Amino acid sequence: MTFVKITEQPSLHDDLETKSVRELLEEINEEDRKVALVVREAIPQIEKLVTSVVERMRRGGRIFYMGAGTSGRLGVLDASEIPPTFGMPPTLVVGLIAGGDTALRNPVENAEDDRQRGWEELRQHDIGELDTVIGIAASGTTPYVIGALHEARRHGILTACICSNPDSPMAAEADIPIEMVVGPEFVTGSSRMKSGTGQKMICNMITTATMIRLGRVKGNRMVNMQLTNSKLVDRGTRMVVEELGLGYEQAKALLLLHGSARRAIDAYREEHR
Repeated sequence: MTFVKITEQPSLHDDLETKSVRELLEEINEEDRKVALVVREAIPQIEKLVTSVVERMRRGGRIFYMGAGTSGRLGVLDASEIPPTFGMPPTLVVGLIAGGDTALRNPVENAEDDRQRGWEELRQHDIGELDTVIGIAASGTTPYVIGALHEARRHGILTACICSNPDSPMAAEADIPIEMVVGPEFVTGSSRMKSGTGQKMICNMITTATMIRLGRVKGNRMVNMQLTNSKLVDRGTRMVVEELGLGYEQAKALLLLHGSARRAIDAYREEHR
């Protein structure tokens, strides 16, 4: 049976160069509106993955995103946002991209075609059975990702993937395949568009739900966020004010002393109980 890439099928829109800016924007938006509905259909698989990841991370496991091009960049992006948002070490969610950091800004020729390289990079991080490897590739055919998933699975490591084609070679190497079939792209084959949007949404869902289940959010607040700028210091101060009923300056001093809203609140309550 021939594997058909829906991601490479002709766009539902044609003669793009003849359209006005308004027409282009409205038609791009028309396609984008389909993404959230498709992601919703994938929630059962995302739930299965998050449940498994949380159980492993509670025992010391990590998440590794693997991807090339746009897919790799989105994995690195999601991983890089975990420390400032949730106050977790940068080693717990790791984004690996074919071609390394150079590929974040510039394409690295043939990097994604190396089937062995992904697993070699995972071994450099001392990958183990409590870890989870999540491959990201719109096509579902990227050798760098497929090779890494294959070896990870062979070594008893949980594997998952996010792709935009059903029954892909990548999905065949995943214990938990997440297939969000968004259909042909607005510009034929340009998977940085709908596929990229869906990948970003799913990565957000995976790590945000995981961090919440691991206790890194209180109510709906980022009480463990890093205080890396004045905006975040102000946000954290207001959290302390609301939680403890202190004045703004007292709350700010407490926050800066302890380094996070959660630690400031816990320390104050411990001292005054």
